[in-house]
Amino acid sequence: MAPELQRPPLQADERTAIIGWLDLQRQILRWKCEGLSDADAHRSVIPTSPAMTIAGLVSHMRWTEHMWLEVLFLGGDARRNPSFDESTEDADWHTDGRPLAELLAEYEGQCARSNEIAAGASLDDTGRHTGFRSGSANLRWMLIHLVEETGRHAGHADIVRELLDGTKGYS
Repeated sequence: MAPELQRPPLQADERTAIIGWLDLQRQILRWKCEGLSDADAHRSVIPTSPAMTIAGLVSHMRWTEHMWLEVLFLGGDARRNPSFDESTEDADWHTDGRPLAELLAEYEGQCARSNEIAAGASLDDTGRHTGFRSGSANLRWMLIHLVEETGRHAGHADIVRELLDGTKGYS
């Protein structure tokens, strides 16, 4: 059975609505991980996309949150983030077999950090990382992009989970 998914209020201000929809997509991604063994979380079920495992999706989304808010928005060090590793394709998807619980804890921590960053800034504030074109976007744009990116990958997780064990659904 699906958990109670928390949608933002129907009459919300802009910030509450954006963060609310982002948090909902994050909840869905975590929900798709519930009850999975580590073996299944790392099992590839899409031959043309072997890195697209549940564990890989969680890792990718952790580093995506980090990239947009800590690197591009705050101007942090890109070298800490495997998304910027040009020597390894899809480096942020690679988990080295780490337990799903560990990956989820890191993702949770990154989401909390992202919400903290967003809470401390105006939606009109622009990114500080001048080395990337997207670094000049404002926080509003970055958060809306994160809603899109997280929603897209939550959908991928839905498909991967169904292929793994037949579990499906959304409430």
